[in-house]
Amino acid sequence: MSERAQFVTRLGAIAATVGSAVGLGNIWRFPYEAGVNGGGAFLLIYIGCVFLVGIPVIVSEFVIGRGTHKNVAGALKQLAPGTKWHWVSYMGIAASLMILSFYSVVCGWIVEYLFQAITGNLSGHSAGEYSAMFGGFVSHPWRPVLWTVLFLCINFWVLRRGIKRGIEKVSNFMMPILFLILLVFIVYALTLPGAADGLKFLFLPDFSQISPKVAIGAMGQAFFSLSIGLSCILTYASYFKDSDPLMRNATVVAVLDTLVALLSGIMIFPVVFSFGMQPEAGPKLVFEILPNIFQQLPGGYFWSVLFFLLLFFASITSTISMSEISISFFMEEHKMSRKKATSVNTGIALVFGSLCALSFGVLSDFTIFGKTLFDLFDYASSNIMLPLGGIFFAWFVGWYVDKRFLDDQLTNFGTSTVSVWRKPLMFCIRYFAPSVIIIIFLYGLGLFDALL
Repeated sequence: MSERAQFVTRLGAIAATVGSAVGLGNIWRFPYEAGVNGGGAFLLIYIGCVFLVGIPVIVSEFVIGRGTHKNVAGALKQLAPGTKWHWVSYMGIAASLMILSFYSVVCGWIVEYLFQAITGNLSGHSAGEYSAMFGGFVSHPWRPVLWTVLFLCINFWVLRRGIKRGIEKVSNFMMPILFLILLVFIVYALTLPGAADGLKFLFLPDFSQISPKVAIGAMGQAFFSLSIGLSCILTYASYFKDSDPLMRNATVVAVLDTLVALLSGIMIFPVVFSFGMQPEAGPKLVFEILPNIFQQLPGGYFWSVLFFLLLFFASITSTISMSEISISFFMEEHKMSRKKATSVNTGIALVFGSLCALSFGVLSDFTIFGKTLFDLFDYASSNIMLPLGGIFFAWFVGWYVDKRFLDDQLTNFGTSTVSVWRKPLMFCIRYFAPSVIIIIFLYGLGLFDALL
């Protein structure tokens, strides 16, 4: 255990774990979901779910990871010897590789648009030309593959350097800059005419907008935004020091992740409301609508470059955490060197990522269960594997893990106290969080479509 890598500082551990949670789901998906689901009403439910579902499941993953200092499979083998519980870890590893494959395609789009922004090619176009530009790019026979490969090579470079010199150093550098870029955007966005309308939409709840569909949408966004159920938080926790306070770290991670989502909403809503648009366009918002808006702003070149740089930082901190799940598994369960484990991880992502990148072009007619490979990986991992993983970790810690082991982890071996929080925390871990995640799971399978 002493030879295993650890984060050097608590700040580095938090920066890396927040970076794991903060991604395109905060900056891109949150404004979209809030826009579709009524703004302020959605926000209230979202924040409630972060604290009642997100933090308990984060604590569950922290307990397993920090308590064993092992990869997800090794941790479950140690905590449940002689059982089949560790089989669930293979689902998490498979999900991480699937997400890394299709997520890197979108990250490749971001690198392409960052390049186009830097070279000045994102200015001087009409709205229709931006739409044609994006459609032509994603359907191109090789350009999306090229940028996906380039992004994965950057990801490989960070991971090969290890925990201290790679993941922690990059997270310590990128996360403060990410917050700074968001704040620069917000300061400018709030000066635009119509900005107040955007803020009212986000922060003034219209309770008539609350419906089962809005509530489930908010629960799902809170769950996926925090990257719980995938075991990347568990894997990062395995590099924590025994002195790191788990409950406090979990709260800090959840609060900072939620803060990024809120700041993204404060950045996006004033801009789109100022130009008479609505943030309900999915990918079009990032790759078609916002580039069109940026070119109409004073200093549009600067804002365009800064925005795609922001997205790049958010994406790379997420993919390195997803990759670390399988890398730690290959290293510890199959005795690979870090170089070899990182190469295997990247090789798998390169193959499937390239195929996913072609799902919008030459492989658009190739479908499995009626879905392209990109959509299949997205659906299977996000709608099935992640919710099942979240349910498992909550139930495992809430009902199976030895009580003394759990107390040692929550109290840092008796050096701190969580007496005030213990009962509500355990209630959420055992009952509330799994119940909410089951609802999200059933909704993701489309079983509520006829009712909502």
